[in-house]
Amino acid sequence: MTENVNAARYRPGQRDGHYESFYQRANHPTRPLAFWIRYTMVSPAGRPDAAIGELWAAFFNGETGEHLVTKEEYPIAACDFAADDFAVRIGNRTLGPDGLTGACGGISWNLTYSGTEQPLLLLPDRMYRGGFPKAKSLVGLPLAVYRGRLRVNGSVVTVKDWVGSQNHNWGSRHTDRYAFGQVAGFDGAPGSFLELVTAQARIGPAPTPFVTFLVLRHDGREHRCRAVRARPRYGDPGWDFAARNKDVAVQGRITAEPETFVELTYINPSGGTKACRNSQLAGCELTLADRHAGTRETLTAGHRALFETLR
Repeated sequence: MTENVNAARYRPGQRDGHYESFYQRANHPTRPLAFWIRYTMVSPAGRPDAAIGELWAAFFNGETGEHLVTKEEYPIAACDFAADDFAVRIGNRTLGPDGLTGACGGISWNLTYSGTEQPLLLLPDRMYRGGFPKAKSLVGLPLAVYRGRLRVNGSVVTVKDWVGSQNHNWGSRHTDRYAFGQVAGFDGAPGSFLELVTAQARIGPAPTPFVTFLVLRHDGREHRCRAVRARPRYGDPGWDFAARNKDVAVQGRITAEPETFVELTYINPSGGTKACRNSQLAGCELTLADRHAGTRETLTAGHRALFETLR
């Protein structure tokens, strides 16, 4: 699965509903500043002629409390999503394996990124090949290091060694409800990476129980944990999570002040829209317990966590 993680799954003209997104995010090394840029497409079920490309950009400024989020739509004929390579274009805005350039509303960017981490699969490998769940997500490059320049409402923001991730998700419909989190480098553990979701899907008309999937890379090891019938304990201002495997147990909390969120509306290929709240300035504290040795370790991130909810 990891050999071609960023090849597009969308096929022009397909009648099955489909959405697909490639998003990049990163935080300033010390200051509460972050960006989130999303190249995406949506094709409504049964109406491939109505497919569009969407370009999203957001800049989060925790110092002033002012955040900017912008969106533009393009006809699908003005877009390219390569099925055999990592090459994305929406209008003349481009994204590839080592950089991205473009503009959206009051935000423009000219960025490069690099890293040595292997792709991270949030779900079990078999779930990327089957029809369930309807939504798939992975991290193409964890701990990506970004360099370059942003322009936000006319002001230049220099991006030098901001750390984040390059991500890819797709599906025939958005997950019904979820809380999603990511930490690209903890305080005191800059090489550690966390990706997790607590989600409820739907099989036909029936909702599934909430399930948590969690992947933590820390101290040279990858811990893949899950919790079935997880309690959906998330909202303002935080989210309590817990998951385990036979070797370790992970529990923690992601928190963000209400004023650090931006509001997004996602089009669902199967019809309707989904309301999304997104913060790139959340905090995270988790405890990693070794179930055999009886040891415990705490990891914290002051304002470097992604926290997103969908309803």
